[in-house]
Amino acid sequence: MVIEIDFNSGEALYLQLRNQIILGIATAKFQEGDALPSVRQLADDIGINMHTVNKAYTVLKQEGFVKVDRRRGAVIALDIDRIRALEEMKGELKGILAKGMCKGISKEEAHRMIDEIYEGFEGRN
Repeated sequence: MVIEIDFNSGEALYLQLRNQIILGIATAKFQEGDALPSVRQLADDIGINMHTVNKAYTVLKQEGFVKVDRRRGAVIALDIDRIRALEEMKGELKGILAKGMCKGISKEEAHRMIDEIYEGFEGRN
């Protein structure tokens, strides 16, 4: 598992880790049923505190990206409620698109950008 953490970033380490795992799922680097490294192993591998990894895994579990299995630890499990996910995405996009409009980004430019991002995820589906 290749996780890139920027220790100079203003973003919390657990959020960076969470985002890297979600990106791995979106780009098909991680598949449904794949076991993530143990908290201790991942913390040692990337040189961060075990509590930071545990927090990232907890957030991923709450968001429906992983489940915790007693034998296998954290496992990729995409059981997110689709309607809830769409509503969350709509809320986030609404703010992002409003910022873009204020900066003069056209609807067509936004659509092209979304298409480009989705093309990067094509191995997923």
